Amino acid sequence: MTAPVRVLAVDDRRENLLALQAILEGLPIEVVTVTSGEEALKKLLVQDYAVILLDARMPGMDGFETAKHVKQRERTRHIPILFLTAADYDPHLAFRGYQAGAVDYITKPFDPWVLRSKVTVFVDLYLLHTELAERAAERDALRRSVDDALELLDSADPGDAALVERLRGVLGALRHDQPW
Repeated sequence: MTAPVRVLAVDDRRENLLALQAILEGLPIEVVTVTSGEEALKKLLVQDYAVILLDARMPGMDGFETAKHVKQRERTRHIPILFLTAADYDPHLAFRGYQAGAVDYITKPFDPWVLRSKVTVFVDLYLLHTELAERAAERDALRRSVDDALELLDSADPGDAALVERLRGVLGALRHDQPW
């Protein structure tokens, strides 16, 4: 069974987290909620996420600082961050969000269908990336197997030269025909 696709929602106000969960209900995801940047960073140490929904203004470590830490870590730098803020649109804050690594900066009130759509796109991209990584690992394993088989053939008993040459030809063609 595959692990659920997770979305990390970070907001210091629990009612906002409940609203986000309600907006995203029905999507094939698990919404993980935390109330601080520090908690978010701890969650990111142990689980993978398709996207982070991050409140820009929080007490203590704000969203901008949290995003900076996320983007500095090798494990998490690729995770898209959508900033959500209750402040009226301020181009300076938006710029600061993009500078911190956000892919979008959304002010409240926002259209819930737009947020659902954006999250769906990032979940789809995450799933495609995961599938691509799995296929690359399979390809690498196949390449190693072919190389190992060719090495064995090189050290095989020359008494069955016809079989060895047929196998070498098949494995060699497989190795050279693949876009590795």
